[in-house]
Amino acid sequence: MTAPDDDVADALARKFRKELSAGAVALVLLAILDQAAEDLYGYQIAKRLADRGPAPLATKQGALYPVLRTLSANGLLASRVVPSYAGPPRRYYRITPLGRRVLADWTAIWSDTRAFVDEILGSTGTTETSP
Repeated sequence: MTAPDDDVADALARKFRKELSAGAVALVLLAILDQAAEDLYGYQIAKRLADRGPAPLATKQGALYPVLRTLSANGLLASRVVPSYAGPPRRYYRITPLGRRVLADWTAIWSDTRAFVDEILGSTGTTETSP
């Protein structure tokens, strides 16, 4: 049996992870497609993410498609549909020049944010006393 505080802490951790994932998944998808030598379809993208190890972000394959569509709608990705012999047609994605510029901007923002958070979290071991 878990204590009520444990349930609250678990719920807040899930909420925090979901909110953190919302923006980070788009950044990660752009990076995966920027590193790819060829166009990739959803399953290939999900596989590349899984190959990197357990993901702390919500990167289930089904959750990737809405993000891919949004990135595409904003001009950051281009896509094409190719018939498949083993199932439904596949939509292949590639990063656009605008997507590369946005990836560079978002990477800088991520680095600055990570450095700031790491700086703050690194100082949480000290206790300041208020007058």
